[in-house]
Amino acid sequence: MITLLSKLFIKNREEVKDQKVRQAYGVLCGAVGIFLNLCLFAGKFIAGFISNSIAITADAFNNLSDAGSSIITLIGFKMAGQKPDPDHPFGHGRIEYISGLLVSVIILLMGLELLKSSVTKIIHPEELTFSPVILVILIVSILVKCYMFFYNKTLGKKLNSSAMMATGTDSLSDTLATTVVLISTLVAHFSGLAIDGWCGVAVGLFICYAGINAAKDTISPLLGQAPEPEFVNQVNSIVMAHEEVIGIHDLIVHNYGPGRVLISLHAEVPADGDILSLHDVIDTIEHELRDTLNCHAVIHMDPVQVGDPETDRLKGIVKECIAEIDPSLTIHDFRIVTGPTHTNLIFDVVTPYNFPMSDNELTAEITRRIQKENPSYYTVIEVDKKFV
Repeated sequence: MITLLSKLFIKNREEVKDQKVRQAYGVLCGAVGIFLNLCLFAGKFIAGFISNSIAITADAFNNLSDAGSSIITLIGFKMAGQKPDPDHPFGHGRIEYISGLLVSVIILLMGLELLKSSVTKIIHPEELTFSPVILVILIVSILVKCYMFFYNKTLGKKLNSSAMMATGTDSLSDTLATTVVLISTLVAHFSGLAIDGWCGVAVGLFICYAGINAAKDTISPLLGQAPEPEFVNQVNSIVMAHEEVIGIHDLIVHNYGPGRVLISLHAEVPADGDILSLHDVIDTIEHELRDTLNCHAVIHMDPVQVGDPETDRLKGIVKECIAEIDPSLTIHDFRIVTGPTHTNLIFDVVTPYNFPMSDNELTAEITRRIQKENPSYYTVIEVDKKFV
């Protein structure tokens, strides 16, 4: 159904990186989700009323909350698609993450409410009524939710949408929930065992678990999570494909929502190169990053000494000293200043966030090891953190 509707209502539907196309998909999926969940709510509410089943009734209201979640997703996509303005120069893309977080909160609240109702049902059990109509409603509901899980997860991955992924997770939890309700109904009918409340508890716990996991997926990008390694590797490949660039460091990725990524990095270039030619190369790389990865790039040129035997020798000594401390450490912007009594070794060292030594301890240890090689070597060290 989604495929057919997208063919009818979405122009250039394969251009998923286009913000208008993403917005159209979000609105379409949200509208379909609202319609299907309202139909499921009506069917299950009738089935719950007929059967006197707390599990079926709770599952019905779970679908009603899903309709609200679809409304939030729809509104989120509409707002996220707004153009940048003076107050939000990078657009409104993060609203999509916020809408995904709201969906997760709704999932969690419904799980807690279901747990409460189910415990009451365990304490005060009631006789259930069974009919073929109830059976058909529950089976149809499972099939519909499986379809909703499939299209939300597929499009969520295609569009890189955390909101759609959260909705897909919700649909999967609903599928399991309704399956458990169906089993409890059949067991009660054929064996007389009153497991309706216990099944409701199991469903409630699963829904809470799904809500917590969905929340994690939306909170991380809001807090500023590390970029995907694949993206970092693509940036490195594009930049280092130019022979004028000796190395890169201080890569930072700013995520302002799907399709709204800004990156900054330092590119090491030969200090004796022609500055105008090198600037032209950097401009070319920025355009390549924008066209290939759909991101805005800012590159700072770092001139480094190339081909000087003494600089290369001392850089090798420093690298060996640092590797002995921890292989995960790296250096960049290495240069030397020689004088009549001593030589300054100037460089930046990059540490991971979980590095056990403080900055002062690390610089002291590096200096100790270097001066063990030669007491006339002085160090000027800047400690950086590894952003990616």
